[in-house]
Amino acid sequence: MIISKAPEDLINTFQSGGVIAYPTEAIYGFGCDPDNEKAVLKLLEIKKRPIDKGLILVASHFSQVEKYLKPVSANHHKFTLPSDTTYIFPALETAPKWLTGNFNSLAIRISKYPLVNELCSTFDSALVSTSANFSGEEPAKTKNEVEVTFQEIVDGILDGEIGSASKPSTIFDIATGKVVRN
Repeated sequence: MIISKAPEDLINTFQSGGVIAYPTEAIYGFGCDPDNEKAVLKLLEIKKRPIDKGLILVASHFSQVEKYLKPVSANHHKFTLPSDTTYIFPALETAPKWLTGNFNSLAIRISKYPLVNELCSTFDSALVSTSANFSGEEPAKTKNEVEVTFQEIVDGILDGEIGSASKPSTIFDIATGKVVRN
């Protein structure tokens, strides 16, 4: 396992289908290349999470996620800007089912958190983003918690501090105007 404070040290892990842990706004998250089905399935296996639930992608720029989504209307442009909120967008029919699960939509957060932005910019890609935990358990909040619990399972850790948010991001569905998770 590679542990580093520098995202560039994790590029090969990301590109070769590895699963990494990294600090987010409130917790450590697991991430991988959203275009690599084997990497996503590995991440789901680590979490013991069913594929049908769908996943969240984080990005540093909306251009990193546009290829998965139906065109965004002018009314919804505000949801494409950096935010602390995760937005559910209508997905293209070609969006991978390993990302959308049983839905025709995809949850996206254009992160304002510097470490997430640096990671996505370094990889020049969005990342799958899900909490660093086994489904139903409390998520890790430190590098040490990730290392102790997942040292034989994940391929890399970006060592850094989580943000000051007290809980994972709110999820808002732009199609229905409803909060899915608060």
